[in-house]
Amino acid sequence: QAQLVESGGGLVQPGGSLRLSCAASGRILSINIMSWYRQAPGKQRELVAAITSGGNTNYADSVKGRFTISRDFAKNTVYLQMNSLKPEDTAVYYCYANMIVTIGGRRDYWGQGTQVTVSS
Repeated sequence: QAQLVESGGGLVQPGGSLRLSCAASGRILSINIMSWYRQAPGKQRELVAAITSGGNTNYADSVKGRFTISRDFAKNTVYLQMNSLKPEDTAVYYCYANMIVTIGGRRDYWGQGTQVTVSS
């Protein structure tokens, strides 16, 4: 009924920037929260940043002041602007959304993941 498609990952040097995008598509009635998670090798998936339908945001302590989450409500798209990247930011980044779809009601959706590698 719906899907999330991410883009924007890649290889960047320490101190560099990347912008991730995640577009929701399908038979969507409404989107509640949209978030970015990440999972590094050998570690658990962790919340990076979240933004509600009202525009309220929340960040992991490790990315505060460096990452910015934003949302284009008209395009059902969420962005993650990542600045001052560090090697420890290297991970697969996943988009998440809690959505109400025409068939199935409210459900959680995940993107396929996009690799971010910070290395010199």
